[in-house]
Amino acid sequence: MSLALYRKYRPSVFADVIGQEHVTVPLSNALKSGRTHHAYLFSGPRGCGKTSSARIMARSLNCEKGPTPNPCGECQSCKDLVANGPGSLDVIELDAATHGLVDDARDLRDKAFFAPVQSRYKIYIIDEAHQLGPGAANALLKVVEEPPAHVIFIFATTEPDKLIATIRSRTHHYPFRLVPPGTLVAHLEKVCNSEGVKVDKGVIPLVVRASGGSVRDALSVLGQLLAGAGKDGVSYEIAIQLLGFTDGALLDDAIDAIAAHDGATLFKTIDRVIESGHDPRRFTSDMLERIRDLMIVDALKDSTANSILRDMPDDQMERMRNQANRIGTANLSRAADIAAEGLTQMRGATAPRLILELICGRILLPIGDNSEAGMLSRIERLERAENIAPLSTAAPQVKATPAAAKVQEGKPVVKEKEAAPVVAPKAHVPGNFDIAALRRAWPDVIEDVKKRRRLTWSLLSASAQVLSVDEDAITIGIVNAGAKESFERSESDVILRNAFIDVVGLDRKIAVVVDPSIDTNTPAARETRTSEAPNDPVQLSGAALLAKELGAKIVEGK
Repeated sequence: MSLALYRKYRPSVFADVIGQEHVTVPLSNALKSGRTHHAYLFSGPRGCGKTSSARIMARSLNCEKGPTPNPCGECQSCKDLVANGPGSLDVIELDAATHGLVDDARDLRDKAFFAPVQSRYKIYIIDEAHQLGPGAANALLKVVEEPPAHVIFIFATTEPDKLIATIRSRTHHYPFRLVPPGTLVAHLEKVCNSEGVKVDKGVIPLVVRASGGSVRDALSVLGQLLAGAGKDGVSYEIAIQLLGFTDGALLDDAIDAIAAHDGATLFKTIDRVIESGHDPRRFTSDMLERIRDLMIVDALKDSTANSILRDMPDDQMERMRNQANRIGTANLSRAADIAAEGLTQMRGATAPRLILELICGRILLPIGDNSEAGMLSRIERLERAENIAPLSTAAPQVKATPAAAKVQEGKPVVKEKEAAPVVAPKAHVPGNFDIAALRRAWPDVIEDVKKRRRLTWSLLSASAQVLSVDEDAITIGIVNAGAKESFERSESDVILRNAFIDVVGLDRKIAVVVDPSIDTNTPAARETRTSEAPNDPVQLSGAALLAKELGAKIVEGK
């Protein structure tokens, strides 16, 4: 049976304790100067090094060449107190959870006056000290306040406030803290190298995330993954499944569907979450964390977001910038509120999947959202209910297409395909490109279009979205008939088709339909309208034009 990693890599000197320099440096200085105290209190979260530091303190105090922050490792005391060593008769470790009675405290108090067997000090390490009962704590008070010269107490606890104030005031208090992710990642990488096991990129950040900043928990999780590693090491897929986290591809599909206001894809993604065995609560929590990451990326427009989201790969960071840009600040904040509220509701008896689906439905629903995007969405709903065609007075008159005719009749627009010029015979490209995959690639396609023709880029970035893909065509929705006519008249379908070939390797003809539901209020769309044609009605959605006209009528008192 192999030794657990958290025991195998337990530190034996203060220099090996990671992430606690605010504690280890002052303790080392006190040992150098000889200004040690008779009672210490080490507090902090579990697994952050409290008990290990207490043992190192005992080793440093009883070293024959000490007290010293760097034990010699040669004397009997150093050998006895090394990590995973046999222990010393003069260093007594007690767990207050099982030795917290008054009789235990009285027995400790009586034995404390006996001299150490072979060391300089008799040291009592009392773990989980907050579980000392009131009677036991009071029984220890006198000996803690005025101990014999050879006795030192070290209390370790996760809840220092529960330790009675009379004992707490007699100690030097050193608060430990959780280890920062960057420090913990470097430590775990060093452990993996020492163990000679290869781990896929992204596995260690998952371990750090699962540990919550606890070194012991991180080593326990890593030990489980290394124990089950195959000949190729620890794969990202196995780590995802064992640790219960959501696959990043599922999160990307969900966020892209939210950005595109595509309820069908979003609910299909939820079904894939359930069918793949993921916990709906975990998925909701991970989605909330992703929304938080998007809010950070949205707030920090430049590369400074990398300083906060350190473990995020560059390609994922760029994808998140595009997602945040399409969703917008107000919608991200609203989605976070809805997800957080739903996560709380999942603790009840209601089926978690049902709550998750309701969360996603509320995120897609604009009612109750007083932001500009939400109001424009509601105006569009009123347009269709009142059989009002989208206003595009400056758009040239064109022959109505079936999709445009349905919009004018107040009927929903289906993802109908329309004929488009063919640039070359269609070649079969391996790979299954679904709508979610194309939407993830859409920002990169737009950038490729921008290099080819700026006019086509301005039409697409401000008012278009991928609607569907099949064996024959990629269907693009454009916000109004005027923009669609401009796209077709300029033969922009050829430009877009070549961009899809270059970026995703998919050769399909381009079909365009009118879809007034496309959100043209994203930051990217506003930027395009401002830089290209701020007053051009072709660039605006029917909802925006209607809102403008309604505003004018209100000013006139009509």
